[in-house]
Amino acid sequence: MANHSPLKWGIIGLGKIAHAFVKDLLLVEDVEISAVASRSIEKAKSFANEYNAPKAYGSYTELFQDSEVDVVYIATPHDSHANLSIEALNAGKHVLCEKPLAVNEQQVQAIIDAAKANGVFMMEAFWSRFNPTILAVLEDIKSGKIGEVNYVNVDFTFYREDDVNSRMLNMELAGGSLLDMGVYPCFLAYMTMGIPDEILASARFHETGADLQTSAIFKYKHGFANVMSGFVSQSDMCAKIYGTKGRILIPWIWHEAQGYYRIEGNKGMENDKTFFDLPTKGKGFTYEIEETKKCIQNGQLQSKLWSHQNSLDLIRITDRIRKQTGLKYPFE
Repeated sequence: MANHSPLKWGIIGLGKIAHAFVKDLLLVEDVEISAVASRSIEKAKSFANEYNAPKAYGSYTELFQDSEVDVVYIATPHDSHANLSIEALNAGKHVLCEKPLAVNEQQVQAIIDAAKANGVFMMEAFWSRFNPTILAVLEDIKSGKIGEVNYVNVDFTFYREDDVNSRMLNMELAGGSLLDMGVYPCFLAYMTMGIPDEILASARFHETGADLQTSAIFKYKHGFANVMSGFVSQSDMCAKIYGTKGRILIPWIWHEAQGYYRIEGNKGMENDKTFFDLPTKGKGFTYEIEETKKCIQNGQLQSKLWSHQNSLDLIRITDRIRKQTGLKYPFE
C-alpha cells in the first residue's frame, strides 16, 4: 500500500454506530478521518475532538463539498440514506452507506444510478458479509462440507424498552424491527439459499405503526428458511444452517460472530463438533473498511463480495415482506 495516499474519510451521522465504526477505522492502515459532520456543530466538534478529526461541520453538505474528503461513511437514520448518498455521489465522493442502503427498491436503484453516473464507488455497509466467520461458513457450504443446504433458521431479536418517540418506533425515520434488524436474517437466508420463490410473512405492530416483530418463511424448490426480527423478546441470536450431510451453528451474536461450529453427519452437539475460532479485528467493521479501501484503490465501482445487485436483491426481499405485512412508511 506504500504507493497509495491514505484514503481520507468523512463521517456523517455521529451516533452509536459511527463511534463503533470510527474506532475500527483507526485500526486500519492507510486510512484517516478527514472530517465529520452533524446537524449540530457542537456534536460534530465533540466527535472530532474525541477521534482527532481535523474538521467538523454543522451540515452534511459542507462535508460533501470538502475537496479533501475521498469517501463518505453515512450512518444517519434509514429514511435519509437515499438523499444523502445521492448528494454525496453527485459531489464526486465514494460512499459507504449503512444498511439498509435505503428503505425500498426504488430508492436503492436511484443510489446505484447516481454512483454509476458519477463513476464512483458505492457499497452498502453490510459489515457481516465481510466477517471472517461468515466468509468461512459460506466457503464450507460452497465446498459441500454439509451437503445441500435445505433449511436455515435465523433470527435477530432482543428485548428493549423504547420511548414512543424513539427512533426505533418512529415511522418517519423508517423505524421498526425489519429494516433495523430483520435485514440480517434475510441476508443470511439469501446468502445461503438464494432468492426465495415464495415468502409468507406476518408482523405485530406498535401503536405508531412500527413493526415490533416480523416473521417470515422463505420457500425454495430445495427447502425453507425461517427468519425473525423483533425487539420485544430476548433470543439466543444463533444462526442454524442445515444440509444433507451436516449442519452449521453460528452462536450468539451470530451477525457479529467470532467463530462457528460445524457438525458433520447425524450426530448431537456433544459428539464430533468442530469449533472454528475466528475472532474479529476490532468489533468487525474493519473488514468492510478494508474492502472499501481495496476497491477504491483498484478503481472498482462496486465490491464483488457485496455488489449493487446484492443490495437490490436484499431490498426486494424486504419489500416483499413489507407488502405482505402491510408495513408502509408515511414518506413513501
